Amino acid sequence: MNKSLLTIALAAALGGCSLIPDYQRPESPVAANWPEGEAYAQQSGASQAQELAWQQFFRDPQLRQLIGIALENNRDLRVAALNVEAYRALYRIQRADLLPLVSADAGGTRSRTPGDLNQTGQSNISSQYSATLGVAWELDLFGRLSSLREQALQEFFATEAAQQSARISLIASVANAWLTLQADQALLEVSRDTLKTFEESLALTQRSFDVGVASALELSQARSSVDSARVRIEQYTRLVAQDRNALSRLLGQSVSSDLLPDGELERDQLAELPVGLPSDLLYRRPDIIRAEYQLRAANANIGAARAAFFPRISLTGAVGSASSQLSGLFDSGSDYWTFSPSISVPIFNAGQLRANRDYAEISRNIQVAQYESAIQTAFREVADGLAAQQTYARQVQAQRDLLETSEDYLRLADQRYRTGVDSYLTLLDAQRQLFNVRQQFIGDRLAQLVSEVELFKALGGGWDVQAEPAVDGEG
Repeated sequence: MNKSLLTIALAAALGGCSLIPDYQRPESPVAANWPEGEAYAQQSGASQAQELAWQQFFRDPQLRQLIGIALENNRDLRVAALNVEAYRALYRIQRADLLPLVSADAGGTRSRTPGDLNQTGQSNISSQYSATLGVAWELDLFGRLSSLREQALQEFFATEAAQQSARISLIASVANAWLTLQADQALLEVSRDTLKTFEESLALTQRSFDVGVASALELSQARSSVDSARVRIEQYTRLVAQDRNALSRLLGQSVSSDLLPDGELERDQLAELPVGLPSDLLYRRPDIIRAEYQLRAANANIGAARAAFFPRISLTGAVGSASSQLSGLFDSGSDYWTFSPSISVPIFNAGQLRANRDYAEISRNIQVAQYESAIQTAFREVADGLAAQQTYARQVQAQRDLLETSEDYLRLADQRYRTGVDSYLTLLDAQRQLFNVRQQFIGDRLAQLVSEVELFKALGGGWDVQAEPAVDGEG
């Protein structure tokens, strides 16, 4: 009889239905193609972008080494990894509720009863010993527990995607910090070179002033240029130190001197980015993947809320042996068993179950909106990156041409001043213009490289697209 009841219960549990709504991915709320116009390059029309690992995108070996250190030591990324493990454990807890709970218990009691409490008037010592094997099981006939398990599983997947998003953000942050440090070092060097030029001009103007050729105004302007260059040197010295501190924070350790940037700020430090269609972002960007997993989790929660309207059936039983003597605990005739099925049917709960279901459905709708918002944000970030890619290339080239023109202007102004053709004001204007143009060129180059890194991040680069992460007991 016991086997028959267990067989019926097992069949009922395995045949339980699911009240989770059929999941359908929301339609993409963005265009099928990237924007077109003067700010954008002509796209190749490739149907799918090729994966580009960060080791391929960042060509500088020092930068690649720094990124590797950050991926090992960064504390924020470590927290993200621990969050994944925490949600893995929560999923295992929820999954365990689907299976019977089996426990083995043993116990014994020995008590003395006084004579005035005993019918015989004599004191009595009694003993009882037992060993039991108990089973408790809630039959998941309407899929409440399986819905909760599915919700926990999708939340675990979402956390794993969040870890991947944090990883990509860290890679981009290290690259941007390294490029910023490189730019500020270049600006510091430009300021030092300019200071030398201004000091030479000041010395020349001082000699001219001493012999009555230069005016006091020209001498004052020359000194002003020197002081301005000194201010810039201190400014960039401070920024370089702060850039190193920011890089150390991302690495989780101090930056070794041999890993500091020592080359020119050039575009060839980064590889060309393969760009596919907007639909690629659905499979490549971890934030979109995370939003969809969260949507799936909210969808599964609706199934649990619906199942709460139906009866909950639990089976509790035990089989074992009991005896008044420890030595006779397993003797013939000492066995016993209990079987206690129970059912709980919701009748009146002041609308609580209906409110829980409504809340689950509203939460699902919120997740739909957040999923669509994540897609729109990704589309905008990539579109902005594509526009920046083309416009910065032209802007940097124009700034390079202006730099060459300014260098020629300074050379001619210096010759004309030394030969007495032009005043010092012309030379001063040429020096200041060249200083400003050199600073602007470095700033534009930095902005170009940072925009490339941000486009790499927006495209979901640096993360190999894999199957859903495996959890214990799952494929």
